[in-house]
Amino acid sequence: MHRIAILGRPNVGKSTLFNRLVGRKLAIVDDTPGVTRDRKEAEAIIGGLDVLLADTAGLEEAAPDTIPGRMRASSEAALKAADLAIFVIDARAGITPADRAFGNWLRRSGLPVVLVANKSEGRLGTQMAMEAYELGLGDPLPVSAEHGDGIGGLHDEIRDRLTEGGRAPRGDAERPLRIAIVGRPNAGKSTLVNTLLGEERMITGPEPGLTRDAVALQFRDAEGPVRIVDTAGMRKKARISHRLEQMSVSATLAALKEAEVVVLVLDALLGMDEQDLRIARLAEREGRAVVVALNKWDAVEDRAKTRKALEDVLTASLAQSKGVAVVPISAATGRGVEKLMPTVRDVYALWNRRVPTGELNRWFEAMKERHQPPLVEGKRIKLRYVTMPKARPPTLAVFGTRAEQLPEDYRRYVVNSFREAFGMPGVPIRLNLRGTDNPYAEEEG
Repeated sequence: MHRIAILGRPNVGKSTLFNRLVGRKLAIVDDTPGVTRDRKEAEAIIGGLDVLLADTAGLEEAAPDTIPGRMRASSEAALKAADLAIFVIDARAGITPADRAFGNWLRRSGLPVVLVANKSEGRLGTQMAMEAYELGLGDPLPVSAEHGDGIGGLHDEIRDRLTEGGRAPRGDAERPLRIAIVGRPNAGKSTLVNTLLGEERMITGPEPGLTRDAVALQFRDAEGPVRIVDTAGMRKKARISHRLEQMSVSATLAALKEAEVVVLVLDALLGMDEQDLRIARLAEREGRAVVVALNKWDAVEDRAKTRKALEDVLTASLAQSKGVAVVPISAATGRGVEKLMPTVRDVYALWNRRVPTGELNRWFEAMKERHQPPLVEGKRIKLRYVTMPKARPPTLAVFGTRAEQLPEDYRRYVVNSFREAFGMPGVPIRLNLRGTDNPYAEEEG
């Protein structure tokens, strides 16, 4: 079992993150610095791996015989026993001298470090998170432990670090592709699972809500193993009256965080409603690729009208995942289902794709020539260069003078141009903007 230590100065949200990753409240969370006196440990499944998480006391520079000193000793002991460190900073507070000191300490330890910029809610929080580049610990991951934003990306990063990058060659070609099958009750999710598995494994029937728990099943397609999670249908909040139903919604959210590709099952006769969009937006927020399985297609009379109505809703409502793949199927008869997994695999490949920096910057220069960044308060925004710090989902980091002031319409232009240039429909694309206080700006001048 892999051991992970969560470290950081007091009150940056380590215990909240610990609870979020473990999936239940174990650590006492309070606004008082130093509430976590002792190390707390709990087992969890992160990115499909069994791990032991250690929530440490806040790192403080203090004499060893004081309480803060003993807390630091406890944190050092946790670090020595760990295979991976999660270093948590408070994005809203910015980088403090204590963060820099402990960043240096972690770099000297030689242990792999995942840098988490917590409290990164909203665009301002994400922009503030970019300050953490200066710690020299790689790309900061903006998350909100309190609200659950970005936790799926953290799962991916942890898994990749613990399995040496998540890419070949590492002797793990048999790691299953993780997909979540989600949608409203009675859309046909369980029937689809049974068809994919080729056997009756799920209870199916016309009554909404038969599937209460998220159930993990495994099968093989033409390319290898697939781990599939069929979740209880998410209902509108007003209808969640029983604790069992609340747990079912929680299971869906957990499945979204664990998945790599989300298959949203729609009833073609009913079309896409606000609840389906909510599920799709949750998947998008977690940075997951989405494929729509348009079920009961054999019962649709006007197919052209149904497809057009769905595509209009997707285009208007899922801006971050433009071009979502739609596969018409009939889960009950099996028609069209053979096209679903190849589509999922194609979307997964795009979600994993990294564009080389040279190719990326050639596109970037051409994009700027076509449409220069606008003036803001009478001053020109000068975008210098772009990198792709991570895939899963594809993430762009743009550096330049006043880059963080880039208006929303130009941000959309950058993302849409990138999506078109590199052929990336249906996957969310993240854009992080970094002003001129980055350490490389002058070199690139």
